[in-house]
Amino acid sequence: MDTRTSPVTLQALVVHNGTVTEITPDEVATYAGPGFVWMHVEGVGHGQPVVLPGYVPAMAASALLAGETRPRCDGIGDAALINLRGTAVDTMQDSDGLVSIRVWVEAKRVTSVSRHPLAAFGKVDAAMRAGKLIDGGDFVSTLAHAISTDLDPKVADLGDQLDDCEEMLGGGNIYELRRQIATMRSQAIILRRFVAPDRDALAAMAQLEYPWISKEDHLHLREAADRFARMAEELEAVRERAALLHEQLTDLRAEMVDRRSLAIAVVAFIFLPLTFITGLLGMNVDGIPFAKEPWAFWGVVGFCLAIALVVMGWFAYRQWLDD
Repeated sequence: MDTRTSPVTLQALVVHNGTVTEITPDEVATYAGPGFVWMHVEGVGHGQPVVLPGYVPAMAASALLAGETRPRCDGIGDAALINLRGTAVDTMQDSDGLVSIRVWVEAKRVTSVSRHPLAAFGKVDAAMRAGKLIDGGDFVSTLAHAISTDLDPKVADLGDQLDDCEEMLGGGNIYELRRQIATMRSQAIILRRFVAPDRDALAAMAQLEYPWISKEDHLHLREAADRFARMAEELEAVRERAALLHEQLTDLRAEMVDRRSLAIAVVAFIFLPLTFITGLLGMNVDGIPFAKEPWAFWGVVGFCLAIALVVMGWFAYRQWLDD
């Protein structure tokens, strides 16, 4: 896991009539003015204590600050707790490589917590500062859309890489291809581990009937859930295709070994009788026929070549030399 330390940062924004105002995190707990309030805490989980405002219930606060989470959505009273996973701004050393974002959503107030910077937050922050988010439904639908659109190219890239590996199957380096395919299969398994729960969490969020979740918000949530469902199917296809390619590479490797073994066996079979002949005629004893004849050496050479041709012809007749 990533053990780098980073300071806890807090941000609080208020949107009212299209005007965005920054307030201090301490003011969030007592803020009673009009508008929509978003408080974001980033960098939790590195040893620094974090205390959320008192309006967040104890159970929800515990879920927001938990060390390990998985995507989920729960309606609690007039509010909702939703956890999602999305791509990080920077490359992470975590095993899954995705950022957990936990959000406590109310009608006019949202509290979000993350451990690392989330790539999708750039779009959410821009929409917030532009005054486009006026309630919790707008925030969650915008966040879901941003996370899904950021993650979609990463999933598509896995499929493209696998297509390239399939094209290289006939002439590429088998050992390098096996390494690449194993890496892609591992990435697909890791991503699907969170993409499928993201889909379920957003589908559950779309089923909640709160006044602050408009019909348009429900539509955006269902659209994001559908995008996650498509990504989950694509990742499952990548995993199965990678497994099939790995089996094909294993078969190719076995075939290569068989061909090399056959070539060695053919050479050995050809030289076996030749070795016997040369060993027999090379004995340092009297009585070897034609030992004094001037043509004896070339005669033995020709006899050996004839035996080699006969053996090769026999292999060809038995079709043992065919690829």
